[in-house]
Amino acid sequence: MKATVIRKFGGTEVFEVADIEKPEVKAGHLLVKVEASSVNTVDMMLREMGEALPFHPQLPGILGMDFAGTVEAVGEGVTDYAVGDEVYGCAGGLGDLQGALAEYMLADANLVAHKPKNISMREAAAIPLVGITAYEGLIRAGITAGQKVLVHGGAGGVGHIALQLAKHFGTDVYATGTQGVKNDLIAKLGATPIDYRNESVADYVAKHTDGAGFDLVFDSVGGLNLNNSIEATKLNGQIATTVSMNELDLTMVHLKGLSLHVVFMLIPMIHNVGRPEHHKILKAIADIVEAGELTPVVDSQRFTLEDAGAAHERLASGQVTGKVVVDIS
Repeated sequence: MKATVIRKFGGTEVFEVADIEKPEVKAGHLLVKVEASSVNTVDMMLREMGEALPFHPQLPGILGMDFAGTVEAVGEGVTDYAVGDEVYGCAGGLGDLQGALAEYMLADANLVAHKPKNISMREAAAIPLVGITAYEGLIRAGITAGQKVLVHGGAGGVGHIALQLAKHFGTDVYATGTQGVKNDLIAKLGATPIDYRNESVADYVAKHTDGAGFDLVFDSVGGLNLNNSIEATKLNGQIATTVSMNELDLTMVHLKGLSLHVVFMLIPMIHNVGRPEHHKILKAIADIVEAGELTPVVDSQRFTLEDAGAAHERLASGQVTGKVVVDIS
């Protein structure tokens, strides 16, 4: 089969297309003919940082965590899938798990679900990592109908899914972005856009919550932006974040009685712990998509296996709305 391989870590020039051995199905797994794979920030981190990350792929390696495709073969003990089924998931691209930038990949059946029937392979490939992250964060933060929810980075990969899920759960959703395309998308997806460049946290908290603060803040920006989340959250409120690798003064977290939930959705893949939960979440998300309550946004530029480096550069440009997707087949 053809695959995009990296033989060293570094810039986008490390990608090369090679002919490698097609994997064989094994117990508990599916062999999937990959149709599309999306690029996530963590894919770029793995390519650039390599051995600095404990879960880096073994070299030569194949990146790409998200995929959508068709079942080619079913391993022993797997009963919920048949050859020809359309599936999607996040199941490779780190450690010893082959990634999705290849014509075929081996995927643990616990990290896969049937693809939503009403969207394309490209759209389905855009969902798994960001969808699981958003769903897990909102659920762990105890999202409840009627709450006021703030999503930081509402036009980003995780953020645009989180705000739609928050709306699905019956909340009043607000999201930060910038004037223009990003805030237009936020409004189109059903949230009230906040221009964080021109509105202070105090201003939009006063405007939208009468100064009380939001019940739940989902922070897909993280880092120093966590300080904004802390300021924006009501007393005894909830914060879910996807980026917390920094030092932070937690004094106001204590004084406001906040609960902070850190989501690192790669744990089941890295440690082989709790993988069936990812199947359950992907199945739940597929139901929400099929109900017409979640639509993944895919970047307009198209890429192939030969363009993997360009796809990474596109995501790194900061000009993307939604997800960058690579067409495999």
